[in-house]
Amino acid sequence: QVQLVESGGGLVQAGGSLRLSCSASGLTFSSQAMGWFRQAPGKEREFVAAIGWSAGRTVYADSVKGRFTITRDIAKNSVYLQMNSLKPEDTAVYHCAARYYGAGVSSSNAKQESGYRYWGQGTQVTVSS
Repeated sequence: QVQLVESGGGLVQAGGSLRLSCSASGLTFSSQAMGWFRQAPGKEREFVAAIGWSAGRTVYADSVKGRFTITRDIAKNSVYLQMNSLKPEDTAVYHCAARYYGAGVSSSNAKQESGYRYWGQGTQVTVSS
């Protein structure tokens, strides 16, 4: 059974930092690209960042580029999202997602939710002004 469990969310002031973690089990982590999405109240879920299964290819949403960094640790079956210079508009529930086995990421496909097979429950991030 595949499980993606996010952690690290919380309340932070604008300009602060948080590091989200996603622990994966039940899948071949080394062969699956991973992504982060977020959903703010009353809004649709949106892409944040993705990382490929090999060589660490990364893709970012324009709204977080230069502030967020996605990384992965294959030995720990985990993917991380370092969020710096946080803004109130970053407030959302952040979800970790795993792409289909063997599928890579590119600037054209990383943002499409249909390319992700497994999803975590999410962790709340609240940025106060």
